[in-house]
Amino acid sequence: MTFSAFAWGAKGHDVVACIAQRNLSKRAEKRITTLLQGQSMVYVANWMDNASHTPEYEHTKTWHYVNVEPSEGSYYDSEKEPKGDVVVAIDSIIERIKSGELSKEEERIELMMLIHLVGDMHCPMHAGHKSDRGGNSTKVRYFGQQKSLHTLWDSDIVESAHRWSYSEWAEQIDRVGRKQEREIQQGTPSEWIEESVALVEDIYNNSPTNQNLSYDYVARYAPVIELQLLKGGLRLAAILEQLY
Repeated sequence: MTFSAFAWGAKGHDVVACIAQRNLSKRAEKRITTLLQGQSMVYVANWMDNASHTPEYEHTKTWHYVNVEPSEGSYYDSEKEPKGDVVVAIDSIIERIKSGELSKEEERIELMMLIHLVGDMHCPMHAGHKSDRGGNSTKVRYFGQQKSLHTLWDSDIVESAHRWSYSEWAEQIDRVGRKQEREIQQGTPSEWIEESVALVEDIYNNSPTNQNLSYDYVARYAPVIELQLLKGGLRLAAILEQLY
């Protein structure tokens, strides 16, 4: 199945990468910056969205998401994508980096993918239904304009929540105490995706096609967006600390 692989839009991915980099130890940040050839994590955060549409990396198109139908109830019980999904991809990338068998260029590519995919898995619509192509076939009205539900959650809802730059987003939401940070960072990718699965069902239930979604909708989901972006950044930082 092929559909839009974008999640959060460029800014959302930048926010996740920025929060992660803010929470790295100096040692890990130095090693990562060297591996990225002097570029920041924010600079490479959206590389994979473009790469997945090239012949060389076309095999990664399914890595950006999972699909869970309501009848399945959870990622654990869902029918898995044979070509791999975001959970399988993240776990595999972590193992390849841990192996120490990659060249520096191979590891750089894997790292850029990891940075992007941890952001993807925290976008609820990337745990959407297979039957509507992750929300791409579900049409809604947003401030009077027709959009797919996937597109709405790509970037429109983020921009409606706050008109901040990615650095302002990171500064404003990355303010939790150490205890809450540790709680957020606990778990594994296969456990974290279940949060997105639960959230996406709430989104489907509250995004009717015949009702104009506007200010109430933004007010309802702005805190959800903030928390998901924060979780993505802090969890990415935790993974990278273990690797570097």
